[in-house]
Formats: sequence, C-alpha cells, structure tokens
Amino acid sequence: MNMILRALSACLFVAFTLSLHAQVSHGGAPLWNTPGTNMDNPAWPVHRMPAIDIASLRAADEVTDPVKSAPWRFGEEFPVDIALNDGTWLEIEGTSVWRTQIQASGALAISLSFSEFSVPKGAKLFIWSADRIEYIGGFDHRNMKTWGGLATGLVAGDAVVVELHVPNGLEDAVSLRIAQVVHAYRDIAGKAALVAEALGTQRGPFGDSGECNINVNCPEGATWQCEKRSVALIVQGGFAVCTGALVNNTAQDGAPLFLTANHCIGGNVGNWTFYFNHETEGCEGNTGPTNQTVSGAELLVSSGASDFGLLLLDEQVPASYNPFYAGWDGTDAQTVQSTTGIHHPGGDLKKICIDEDAPYHDNAAGAAVWWIDEWEDGVTEGGSSGSPLFDQNHRIIGQLYGGAAACNGSVNNGQFDYYGRMGVSFNNGITEHLDPLGLGVEVLDGYPSAGCVTSFELDMGVGIASAPEAVLCGGGEVVIELTVSNFGTSPLTSAVIGYSVDGGPQQTVNWTGNLDQYENETLSLPAIVATDGTNTVSVTIVSVNDQQDENGFNDAAVVEFSAFAGETFDFTLELVLDDYGSETTWELRRLGNVVYSGGPYEDDQDQLVITVPMCLEEGCYILQVDDSYGDGMCCDYGEGSFTVLDPDGDVVYTGGTFTDSDLEQFCTSVMSTGDMAPIALSAWPNPASTTVRFTGLPEGAVIAPFDALGRSLASPIKTLGSDHTLDVSGLPRGWMVVRVTSASGTYAVRCLLR
Repeated sequence: MNMILRALSACLFVAFTLSLHAQVSHGGAPLWNTPGTNMDNPAWPVHRMPAIDIASLRAADEVTDPVKSAPWRFGEEFPVDIALNDGTWLEIEGTSVWRTQIQASGALAISLSFSEFSVPKGAKLFIWSADRIEYIGGFDHRNMKTWGGLATGLVAGDAVVVELHVPNGLEDAVSLRIAQVVHAYRDIAGKAALVAEALGTQRGPFGDSGECNINVNCPEGATWQCEKRSVALIVQGGFAVCTGALVNNTAQDGAPLFLTANHCIGGNVGNWTFYFNHETEGCEGNTGPTNQTVSGAELLVSSGASDFGLLLLDEQVPASYNPFYAGWDGTDAQTVQSTTGIHHPGGDLKKICIDEDAPYHDNAAGAAVWWIDEWEDGVTEGGSSGSPLFDQNHRIIGQLYGGAAACNGSVNNGQFDYYGRMGVSFNNGITEHLDPLGLGVEVLDGYPSAGCVTSFELDMGVGIASAPEAVLCGGGEVVIELTVSNFGTSPLTSAVIGYSVDGGPQQTVNWTGNLDQYENETLSLPAIVATDGTNTVSVTIVSVNDQQDENGFNDAAVVEFSAFAGETFDFTLELVLDDYGSETTWELRRLGNVVYSGGPYEDDQDQLVITVPMCLEEGCYILQVDDSYGDGMCCDYGEGSFTVLDPDGDVVYTGGTFTDSDLEQFCTSVMSTGDMAPIALSAWPNPASTTVRFTGLPEGAVIAPFDALGRSLASPIKTLGSDHTLDVSGLPRGWMVVRVTSASGTYAVRCLLR
C-alpha cells in the first residue's frame, strides 16, 4: 500500500526561511551592522584553525558510515583555549562588547564548545557568521549549566564571530573560555544549502542520506504529524551522534524525558545539542529549520540489555517548538502488526520508514530486540540510531540499535534492522521515570493528544500512472492516466478531480466507482495537445464523496514531459555496460539544457546492451559520459562502450576508453561519419591557456567554440586556410568543444582550457 502511496503523490517545495536563533535563546540580536564593524579588517583577533585532511577523513568515513552503532561524523574537532584575553573589548552604542573571531577555511559550518560559560544578569552571548548569513543567541544567565560550560549549535560558513554584550561595569563578572571548535566538512542540518542560498550560488546536495529515504512530511507521514514532533537529532562536537525522542510520563507534565540508545551514550551528555523540527515543510526540499534546539542533558538510566538510554534535558522544551511527548508500550507482547520509524539519517532532515509486517523478538549484539526483516518504504542509516520504533497504535516499542538496511540507489536494499525492546527496558530501571506516579501502567499514549490524527475517514490519493517518459516527437495529443486510491476507512464512491495544463485554468473530470480501503483504480484525463517544449500537467482532488478530502498530503500530483512539435531526427544511443554499471552515468545536452540522461546501472552486467531512442530537433548536441571511479567503461573490468547512431543506423561516434569523463559533440545535420571526407584535424596545445592552433582545417571551414553545456563562447569565425590560431585567453576555464563546419562535413574537437 505505501509503495502506491509513495508513487502517487507530489508535494510542494517550500523554500527555507533564514533562521535567526538557535539553542533556547532569550532574544536580542548581535551588533553586526553597526559602524566600525569592518569584516575586511576586524578590530579583534582572528584565530585560524589548522587545515583538515579531507581525503583521510572521507576514507575513514567510508568505513564507519554503514555501521549504525558508530556515530556519524560530520566535522573535525580542534581543541583550543580561547579566553577573554584572546579577544577585544569594544564600546558600541553604549554597551560593553567583547569580540573574537574563529576561521576554519573551507568549513560548511562551525560549532563551539565552551568549557566556561558564566555571565551576569543582563549579559548576552551571540555567535554570528562572518558573512552575516545567520546568528545564534542571545544566550544569557539562564543558559548556564551545572557543569559550567555550554555547547552551541552550528553556524553556517567558515568563519564566526563570538560577541558578548555586558552591562557596563560588570565585565569582571564574566567567565568565558572556548575549549573546542568543530569544522563541519560534511553537510548537516542543511548548512551547506543555507550558505549557498544566502550567497546566491547553486544549492548544495539533498542532505547526506540515501536517495531512498522519505521526508517525514511526505504522504507516508500524514498520520504521524504528532509523533514526528517528539523526534530530535543529537549532535556532539563533530558527530551527529544519534536520534532520539521525547517520551511521555504518567504525570503527563511535559517533563523533558528523552529516549535514545545506550550505545549512543559516551562522554558528557551535558554538551549534547538536540535539534527539534529539522524537517522540510513539504514533501520535497533540502533545507529545514535549525533554530529549535536545546543544549545539554542528564543521563537518568541506561542499559545494554535492551540498548536504551533515558535522558532528562537540561531545559524545558519551549512551547514554541510545539513538542509532543510520545506514548509507549512496555508489554513486550508479540501482537504488533506493523511498525514505523522516524529518524535523522546522517544528520539529514527528518525521515520516515514503514514496515507493514509484524516484527518479532530476537537477540542481537547482546541485547533483546525487535527484528525488522525489511522495510517496505524508506530505510535507516548511520545517525538513525536511537530513533523510536512505533507500533500501529502510535506508541514507542523500542529504539534503533543496528542493522544492515540502507539505500541501493533510489530503493532500499531489502536488508534488516533491529531495535532494543521497550518491554525489556521496563525491567532495567526505566519505569521509575516513565511512571513517577507509581500507577503500574505498561501502556501510555502520547501527550498532548489534541489534534492528533492516526487515520482518516475520507482520504483519496492521486498519482500519475502513465505519461510520456521520453521526449515526445512531433507533438500531437497525449493522454495522461491517473491512479486514484482509497487510504481512508470509508468506501469511496465519487470524486471530482481537477487538472490544469501549463498553469492554465482548472478543468475537472468526475469519477464514480466503489473503492474500499487500500484499493485503487486507473482513469484517463481527456486528451491534451502537447506544445513544443516543456508541458506541465497538475492534478488535484477537489472533493470526495461530495465532501472535502480530510488528508491534503496526497491530494496533488504533477507530471512534466517534453515535446518537439517541429521536424525531428531519430538518433539512438547504445550503451554496452562493463562489470560496474553503477559507475556509469550520461547526459545529452543542447544549449545547456539536458535533453536525455541515464544511469547509474546495475553491476555485474558486462556486455548488457541498453538501447536509448532519442528524438532530436535539428541542431548540435553534447554527449557526456561519466565514470564515477575514473576508469572508463573499457577495458580492465569488462568491454563496455557507448555508440551514437544516426537515423540511418550509421555510427556517428563510439567510445568507451576514457578516465573520468568523455565529452563529444555531434550535429543532426551530419547523419553519418561514413559520408564525411577524412581529415587530419588537430588542436595544439591541449590543455591550453592563451591560444589554440588548429591544423588540418578543411577549405572554407567555420569554427565555433562551445562550453561543456553546449553554450556558445564566441561568434563563429571563418578561416582562410588550413591553419588557424584562436585566442582563448578570455574564455572560461574548463572543457571547450570547437565545432568545425565546412562543405565536406561537420567535425568537433575538444580542448581543455586551464
């Protein structure tokens, strides 16, 4: 059922709003825009961290990342000793301000750990990025910990300013000492995307978890919107330690009890930082809030018998975080029908995974566990450890210990996971904290329960069942097929479905039938006339059984396809895979736009032929074939290759022996290399920096340079002889493809500009 649900939905992308506070902060703002704050020549010391060995770190991460019982590392930790005498006191707007700066070149984000943090009432601490992208704070006397220090959240960028505001005359009452700087070299909490977005550059990758993970606000999470609010990401130093969840107690008083795994606990939990509500607002996106955190906790009880640890957070979770305290079931009864996990894999946005089958009791790594044979939707990864496992009644029955489940491309690998059992934890010290009233209960629902929905009565989901997948040649009419499914408890007998084409006015179709829960049916929209270019069809559920659908998460679907309405040419790309198809990807581009793409493919498919029909408009195209390992498609590990064939079946280009990438250009006006007169065309030097000399040019040749995306770099030049020198000093660095056109044919030559 959930596989259908996953395929049916399309959710809106919602842009990330810049966060301005982190930890439990107490208002105020840094004085980062005041006169005299010259970041080009700061009036305070700058402490520069050593360079990191990124290659060695990544090599070690490749070993530990698949191990869920190991913390997921995102940063290099540097011990430091930066105290008040390592900064500068300033007088700004009548306030005594202390500043110092920390630089970690190349860092995506920086976090700090203070071994001493003691400030008088009225003082406030801020940490802000030198690029003025974001800040955290203010932290005041209410943030002081019993252990004397303070762990802060991450701040985007590779340089931060530490700024302390102190009432005049109270400077001597301050005790401040930074003991650790964390240089984040992998994206966590969306910081890379935040920096890129703020600076107007290309966004970063979608977090650091596998492609098959499912955002918690996708349709799969529609009935888990209360429980998700209990789950938080745990960060300590340079490690995304684990995930955990707030849990309810019989007093139902909102005590910040936090459940995670025993194997996650190490060192001082007082310097842990807990990130709540780090999730996308819709189903898609790669950023989410990072401004809802709590710093520090106390370990109440833990046990390896069921791999659990119960903490008490140092601070009450603010009501503005909208916390939920999850319910639990300690009966340990093997009557569980299905399970759901909510977690933060690899420090990424909050995800959800679902197993529609019953888990069972087992023992693993010395602990009593619930065994999950395979997830139907989503998976867990490193960083997910300690995350809660909910039963069909939305109660926690355990926390993640380990397993082999992971992504294999866009699908899960079909492997297992195991969770420490709450029922066993009941015999190992957890009950006195979960049941402070001594009621002897073994089952408790979550708190507060108002507004929580565990199922819907009227819930129709809609998705795209059939639409053009490749480029549609010649335009014409297109029929889009939809799948409608009943995910509610009441039978569905009618619906009004709206659709629009390319943002035009909404049209509607009526559906009638009889769908019981989890049944689905396919229906067709009226024929749509495809226009030249990109066509977008948006579909929504308008009403169900003459009423409004109760679940808006799966009420919309969008499909895009491309059409060429004019004259086209039927080219073909043939790929012959080597032993490692997972390393092979390719793109065909025209004028910078990707027209076709493919890969990665499965491994151990040597000599498998993949044929890709390509409908192309008249013009010139660039084919780029990449090998992620850097050893091409031939010939050490199989006889792989790729070949472009024209409409007559003649070879336009063939290759396979390269390293990281092979880049070739061809034009539809040249149908076959067999009809072209052979020439001895060459370019020297290659690589080049200032000029390139072309020799062997045919008579009357016109040369035109393009970049790797097919964009023109300069106006075409008509040559006067067989030799021509091209000035490339003003052209962008990277691969240049020069198209040579003459009466004898069209040719292409590549040159690398450095």
